[in-house]
Amino acid sequence: MPDVAHAHDLKAQVQATRGAGRKLAGLTTEQRNRILVDAADAMERRSDEILAANQNDCDLALAAKIAQPLLKRLKTTSAGIAEMAMRVRDVAKLNDPLGHVLATTELDEGLVLEKVPCPLGVVAVIFESRPDAVPQVSSLAMKTGNGLVLKGGVEARHSNRVLVSIWRDALAAHDPALSDSICLLEDRAEVMQVLQMDREIDLVVPRGSTEFVNFVFRNSRIPVLGHGAGICHVYVDRAADLGMATAVVVDSKIQYPAACNAAEKVLVHREIAAAFLPQVVQALQSVHVEVRVDEECRRLCAGADLVPATEEDWSTEYSDLRITIKVVSCLDEAMDHIERYGSRHTEAIITRDSDAAARFMEQVDAASVFHNASTRFADGFRFGLGAEIGISNSKLHARGPVGLEGLLTYKYKLRGSGQLVADYVAGGRRFTHRKGK
Repeated sequence: MPDVAHAHDLKAQVQATRGAGRKLAGLTTEQRNRILVDAADAMERRSDEILAANQNDCDLALAAKIAQPLLKRLKTTSAGIAEMAMRVRDVAKLNDPLGHVLATTELDEGLVLEKVPCPLGVVAVIFESRPDAVPQVSSLAMKTGNGLVLKGGVEARHSNRVLVSIWRDALAAHDPALSDSICLLEDRAEVMQVLQMDREIDLVVPRGSTEFVNFVFRNSRIPVLGHGAGICHVYVDRAADLGMATAVVVDSKIQYPAACNAAEKVLVHREIAAAFLPQVVQALQSVHVEVRVDEECRRLCAGADLVPATEEDWSTEYSDLRITIKVVSCLDEAMDHIERYGSRHTEAIITRDSDAAARFMEQVDAASVFHNASTRFADGFRFGLGAEIGISNSKLHARGPVGLEGLLTYKYKLRGSGQLVADYVAGGRRFTHRKGK
């Protein structure tokens, strides 16, 4: 356990982030957007510094023999840095989520109630690998006027230091007092301290394994936006265009297999299984995907090098070049399978039957449900949110790719002229409750 002085220093640091966040929220739209654009420009200008730090991280990760999916998430390139900067500028171009009125109600003459959006306060994001998480979550936090506490994985330490320094410099260039609105933690022991700071931190976003997300849920009274597992399915219906289905399955799996929105399971209607399975298996294996199958699929693909699926496979998120395929008798069986094993992240149906598609999209319980499209579209940038702080599988506060709106709450502002509740209780005055535009 850390000593008392260290714990006190950490609390003071987070309190400073909260105070700076309040100042940030008070800036104009133009001022907050200027900070974002300055940070994007600095990322491109300091690209060599970022790449050198990232290469240092990758060399250390290789020596430590970390898992390949983590290594893939860790590595960045010049093109990756350019994309980070582009996404920050995209957030700057979005409409200001603050400074407008959500609803107005005249309670009585001269007594007007407004519902207005406001920042949550301080958001703590705990993540591993993926240095691109820093500019994504920083741009959303700065745009919404939130303080930001970042705890990155040790494997990305050097990359994160450079990227956070860029954001602190961009904030300080506007006002030195603003630089504390983002802070970076590196000590793993600090995570437990952060999870107890329910007075200083308003939302925790854990981005990592299901086990880690569950650990955070169990060990904090702070609201948690769970970036949960991505056990995503593609259901190929009997009315599917088989060429389209093959292309969608392959893209859903290999476009970025380490992502939480990559397809892990394929369900195939029995009526088209004999025609579809050989071609999709061949397409997957040609791009080095290990294919695991149920017994019926194995019989229909005699001669193919397939791995028998186990019960554990249906509930496993691979995050790698591996996929499991099952034959089902009908749409209902496919939906029942998804209900049992899915993680409520992203599910897709491939079909030309509009009624089947409508039933699937209405009845499947997931944050994102797609018709004739790759599961990889479940992404804040691709949804037009500019970026995402994570993907939530839960149903409260925010769901799916979480952009600006997920970092906001609201407050009620009541403007009066000395009205008293006693006057209304006694019947001397009556509420009008007239809704505004």
